[in-house]
Amino acid sequence: MSEGWVRVCATAELLPGESKVAWDGDTAIVVFNYDGDFYALEDRCSHEDFDLSSGPFDGDEATIECVLHGSKFDVRDGRALNAPAYAPVVKFPVKVEDGAVWTRDDR
Repeated sequence: MSEGWVRVCATAELLPGESKVAWDGDTAIVVFNYDGDFYALEDRCSHEDFDLSSGPFDGDEATIECVLHGSKFDVRDGRALNAPAYAPVVKFPVKVEDGAVWTRDDR
């Protein structure tokens, strides 16, 4: 395993359309399975410091919605798709190794 990577779960535990939160130190990272590909974003709305994982993940549209004010973000790249959020959410690397999903805060 590479240095600094955090195990999220087994690949079989994160099916398409599902998400799971992992922690890298003090950083909450929400990992998504969109159509069999895995993506990771900081679990924090860029508009207001609120957990994105509290909102619905749309597995068809690849979006997560912040329940606080309704901003949606593209889980593939973190970009904000509507107001009141304008800034993207921090995106983190994901790898699949030994049947598990891994991520890390690479900032």
